[in-house]
Amino acid sequence: MNDNRAVSAWIRFILAASVVHGGWCPARAQDGLRDSAVDAMRRAVSFYHGQVASHGGYVYRYGEDLLKREGEGKTEPDTVWVQPPGTPAVGLAFVEAYERTGDAAALAAARDAGECLVRGQLVSGGWTDRIDFAPESRNKTAYRVDPPTRRSRRNWSTLDDDKSQSAIRMLMRLDQVQSFRDARIHESVVFALESLLGAQSRGGGWPQGFQEPAADRPVVRATYPESWPRTHPGGDYRIFHTFNDNAIADTIETLLLAERIYGEPGYREAAIRAGEFILLAQMPEPQPAWAQQYDFDMHPVWARKFEPPAVSGGESQGILRVLMRLYEETGERRFLDPIPKALDYLERSALPDGRLARFYELSTNRPLYFTRDYRLTYEDTDLPTHYGFKVENGAPRLRRDWERLAAMTAEDLEQRRERDRRPSTDRPSDATVRAVIAALDARGAWVEDGRLRYHGAEDATRRVIDSATFIRNLDTLSRYLASEAKTKTGTRTKTP
Repeated sequence: MNDNRAVSAWIRFILAASVVHGGWCPARAQDGLRDSAVDAMRRAVSFYHGQVASHGGYVYRYGEDLLKREGEGKTEPDTVWVQPPGTPAVGLAFVEAYERTGDAAALAAARDAGECLVRGQLVSGGWTDRIDFAPESRNKTAYRVDPPTRRSRRNWSTLDDDKSQSAIRMLMRLDQVQSFRDARIHESVVFALESLLGAQSRGGGWPQGFQEPAADRPVVRATYPESWPRTHPGGDYRIFHTFNDNAIADTIETLLLAERIYGEPGYREAAIRAGEFILLAQMPEPQPAWAQQYDFDMHPVWARKFEPPAVSGGESQGILRVLMRLYEETGERRFLDPIPKALDYLERSALPDGRLARFYELSTNRPLYFTRDYRLTYEDTDLPTHYGFKVENGAPRLRRDWERLAAMTAEDLEQRRERDRRPSTDRPSDATVRAVIAALDARGAWVEDGRLRYHGAEDATRRVIDSATFIRNLDTLSRYLASEAKTKTGTRTKTP
């Protein structure tokens, strides 16, 4: 017992001496982690901007040696990707790293990504999935910044998969952190937002893509068609109103952000009109939910050959989230009113395994599927594997969220709005930061196990550099450094 007490006393003495004489202490260990995080962020930004970027832009993933690249398919060095996690998503990570830390290298990388997007903006005002810089490819697309010679009709701005919306959001945030002094960036944003507003229908919806302002058509409520073709009829479905792939949700969030940054009420008004379109698009009983896309008579309509006219168990859940978001933003109960009957419908439409079908037949509510050779069927035994014909059933959680939101007072809603509008400063754990730092290689790259998806089975790549991982890890480091600076000074300061 006496020996143990002596050992304990000796340990206490050593620790005290270390603190007094400048040895280890928790504060100094924390400073060491902060210094390591500063170094890791700078090396990561330097590598991604200096060695990975092409024309200031990015694709989804790269081989470890950077010789192979891909977005949604193989890409050459003169092609960059717009769809997240491509150029806008990486660029926004740079913007936020600069805003949190003041790191000049992050701002330089963000500005190059912004310039890349400016050069990829179409005459129609938005973006498509990629930007080509090779002359033989570039001359086929109607980019705004090029002379209008030898252009083809490739001028289709798309809202699918958050392409144009993510580009607009990145450029708006870059414009904001530069105090709107970069005329080239600012003009690109203004033109993009004007084009987006012009493509909105009088009823408040958007097509999947646009080349020119929307035509003036009657505003009507969704109804069931008398009949619909059981095989794909062909034609260009992109001109129709769509909810597919969260198109309207991403567009609404972009416009709400635009209103907060620029103070222009027209952007908020357009977002609210989009909410009014959602109200119009809710199908009547017996299926009070939403289709993926609607024709100009507001009937559900075919999109791709495996997306029939139907009520969607997938998109309907996303739309309920949008309605709750609009109620949170506006406090207008009309955006909550459609939710209970839609939730009731989803709950009674659950499949035996608890999931929801992506498609339910109009009026009958029978689940619809496709065979691998794309024949419409009621059977789920021969499904293609590239598409989710059954989706997670989030109705119970949606109901809980709706109940909490519906019970909020006006004061509660205002506090929630203020909280949601503040930049995220949640401090990641020290363990998470250490893991991010430890994973960085000598070049400043985060390399991980994985395959390039579009280079064929013969490709020997086993290690990849993924833009989604870069975005996530840069976010972790910059949030940590912002939190540390705030903790040290009591106010937000910039990392030296």
